[in-house]
Amino acid sequence: MENRPPQQETPRRPPGTGRKPNGAAGPPTPPWLWLIVIGMMALIFWQLVPRTEIEVPYYPWFTQEVDQGNVKSILVDGNSIHGELVKARDYSPPSGSTQKVNRFVTYVPSELMIQTVVDRIREKSAHPDPTNVANEAPTEHNEAASKTEPPLRILGTAPNQAGGLAWVVMVLLPSVFLLGLMWLMVRRARDQFDGGILGSFVKSPAKRHDKSKQRTTFDEVAGLENAKGELQEIVEFLKTPEKFQRLGGRIPKGVLLIGPPGSGKTLLARAVAGEAGVPFYSISGSEFIQMFVGVGASRVRDMFKTAKDNSPCILFIDEIDAVGRIRGAGLGGGHDEREQTLNQILTEMDGFSPSESVIVLAATNRPDVLDPALLRPGRFDRHVTVDRPTRRGRLEILKVHSRNVPLAADVDLEKIARSTVGMSGADLANLVNEAALLATRENKSAVDNKDLDSALDKVILGAKREDVITARDKRVTAFHEAGHALVGWLTAKSDPVHKVTIIPRGRALGVTQYLPEEDRFNYTLSQILAKLDSILGGRAAERLVFGELSVGAAEDLKQATRLSRLMVTQFGMSERVGPVFFRASEEHPFLGREMAELRDHSEHTAQVIDEEVARILRESDERAYRLLERRRDDLERIAEALIEREILTESELEELVGKRVIDEEDLADSRPRANDPVVASIDNPS
Repeated sequence: MENRPPQQETPRRPPGTGRKPNGAAGPPTPPWLWLIVIGMMALIFWQLVPRTEIEVPYYPWFTQEVDQGNVKSILVDGNSIHGELVKARDYSPPSGSTQKVNRFVTYVPSELMIQTVVDRIREKSAHPDPTNVANEAPTEHNEAASKTEPPLRILGTAPNQAGGLAWVVMVLLPSVFLLGLMWLMVRRARDQFDGGILGSFVKSPAKRHDKSKQRTTFDEVAGLENAKGELQEIVEFLKTPEKFQRLGGRIPKGVLLIGPPGSGKTLLARAVAGEAGVPFYSISGSEFIQMFVGVGASRVRDMFKTAKDNSPCILFIDEIDAVGRIRGAGLGGGHDEREQTLNQILTEMDGFSPSESVIVLAATNRPDVLDPALLRPGRFDRHVTVDRPTRRGRLEILKVHSRNVPLAADVDLEKIARSTVGMSGADLANLVNEAALLATRENKSAVDNKDLDSALDKVILGAKREDVITARDKRVTAFHEAGHALVGWLTAKSDPVHKVTIIPRGRALGVTQYLPEEDRFNYTLSQILAKLDSILGGRAAERLVFGELSVGAAEDLKQATRLSRLMVTQFGMSERVGPVFFRASEEHPFLGREMAELRDHSEHTAQVIDEEVARILRESDERAYRLLERRRDDLERIAEALIEREILTESELEELVGKRVIDEEDLADSRPRANDPVVASIDNPS
């Protein structure tokens, strides 16, 4: 069981600091702002409170009150009249109960009638209705009231004048909102790059590694002994720097991990984070790039500032090729966001003082597109190649990934390691996981050898397809795969054939799997030619048996053409072209290269290269055809067995054809004879 350090309690922020989570420091909200908010709410409430005015009809109720001289005051607003009666009257609306009316509002049918109404009210005010007065008993109170009663008031408003609520909504609220927004911006922009209004936008998104959550150690990294040694030295320097400084040693400022996808670069970085007793920050190269120019550079500054404040520490930048591509190439100029960010990284990495132990750890699978200024000593002093593991490394990786997987007694990890040449650590982890899933699907208690073999076929050959093919297509596919297998079986320098199947897998109707006997790091001319013969064996078998060709050989031709062109242009394996290297660039301008690269050879040389490629392919096709023509019976047996069983293993091929041994007669017969016509030169197409 792994011993994990106890989880540390997250430090709590002391109360009363007045700091917000994003780091903005400022005083609390002032009381006057709350007073303004409360006053605005009270004003709005007052405007929204309905008035006690009762709407009455113009005719006959209002006209009767005018004729009786019972109107005390009016306010004319457009075609509406707001008024107050001298004495309250009863009003019975068409629907509802009778109401006592003191203040009222009515609407004049036409604004032209307002002057008539005003004149009538003045007249009645000057000469009250004697009938109305006679109905009231003359008392001392009435006489005193008539003497103190104010004269008639007739007011008016300007047309189209906004009401109180409209003024609040259209003028007061926007003004207060703008003032509040300006005050907030001034308050929070005191330090915009330290928790202010732009703080979350320009701050570095680098994440600090927490050992208590998930810890990876160097013991979990198998098959990468050289890379582990390089990185363990850095971890040891961070733990005991005096040991290296005693002899004047200096830790590398940057370590660049280079390797194909899935080889374990990020896993090594996680192991460094788990082993190092210093803070570890990780970030992806794409997180620097933003829409606005300058944001990436600000994030770089913030990231290195955080690293310096917590030194000694390690910064890990994954996929650094996203931001570190060659400047001044491809699309975009020197003013774009990516190049500004790269310039800031170059400045920060070269500006460390010797006392600041900040190590930059980066990973990429495209070292060819990185800027030379980024790769020079002083920035990335050490380049560590993380290559695909060897057979011994694959065995160790399989043991690591199968520690938590129950394995049956018949499982031979050594055999699986020999069968997975060229696989990376991620491929092997996927292989073990697929085997566990297959065993679970069949309700097994442990993963057996059959599950691992099925998982290996699924990973290498592809998943099975439930396609229904015709009998003729199945027969053509059987002879095609039989041609691959037989040529590979009878060619001395070819990789041994491991399995042949005509079950549709992936995008192919059939697959022939070759299994190298050992890890190869160098290929000779004879080995490449043997590989070409095996590749073209399927096409030759179709031509021999059926007398015509099918489209099933398209992928074979693509692979063979690419390999033969490399032989001519880069491997120097053509006598006619000679020992020369021609650059065959397939770089895309978006990957950081030039928009157009000049070809380093003439048109005549290009024609010669094409002729040599055609010659090599024609000769390989002819050798495969003659070999299959001589061993036609073996070809028929393999094809019929494939049609019957659909899968043939190495042992079954040995039963059908014999041991994988060819004599000198087969070799001599497969080579072109002196009197044979030349079929491989464009100069002589006949």
